[in-house]
Amino acid sequence: MVKLAFGDFGDSFSAASIKAYLAEFIATLLFVFAGVGSAIAFSKLTSGGDLDAAGLVAVAVAHAFALFVGVSIAANISGGHLNPAVTFGLAVGGHITLLTGFFYWIAQVLGSVVACLLLQFVSNGMSIPAHGVSGISAIEGVVMEIVITFALVYTVYATAADPKKGQIGIIAPIAIGFIVGANILAAGPFSGGSMNPARSFGPAIVSGDLSQSWIYWVGPLIGGGLAGLIYGDVFIGPYEAVSS
Repeated sequence: MVKLAFGDFGDSFSAASIKAYLAEFIATLLFVFAGVGSAIAFSKLTSGGDLDAAGLVAVAVAHAFALFVGVSIAANISGGHLNPAVTFGLAVGGHITLLTGFFYWIAQVLGSVVACLLLQFVSNGMSIPAHGVSGISAIEGVVMEIVITFALVYTVYATAADPKKGQIGIIAPIAIGFIVGANILAAGPFSGGSMNPARSFGPAIVSGDLSQSWIYWVGPLIGGGLAGLIYGDVFIGPYEAVSS
């Protein structure tokens, strides 16, 4: 059962909420800077060559490490979403209101765009690689993103959002980082392995290539929503959603 709650402006503009938005902006900026930066670094080291197996592993590891850190540094302030699909999945399960989640989205997307602008500047104008499908159709790319984002948000629920999970401490950000790295290894050659609309939208904006950006909104949001719905209903069960 969907537990969406709209929320109110008072809560969404409280001091705690403003701090949460800032935390999401900073953490997403740092995550995208490291993740996209690893792809730019590979391009520089290989004189613009295509991403090979070694490069794929390096990019996956960079994203896993950066997300582990990003979730860890923002967890106590904003929950450490860093991803509109995670925010949406948690909203479906009643863990955050739609209104507050919308401002999370703005902070996450702005963090990604600023990170890519900084990368373009510090790399002396090197091109920012944007996500796009390779060797598969757009619909197949959407399905790929649905599956891997489902895995990510399901992991978020299992390790961080389940009220019955007990004290697992640092395990949550480690598990979240690991599933992202593993999914990039599996999906990187096909869809890019985004799982994150903000991670894809920032490079698309800065590179000026928005032709396939819809894939990385539709797929991850469906996958994240399904994970929130299934884990929330089957494994958490009935509980009171955030107040509206």
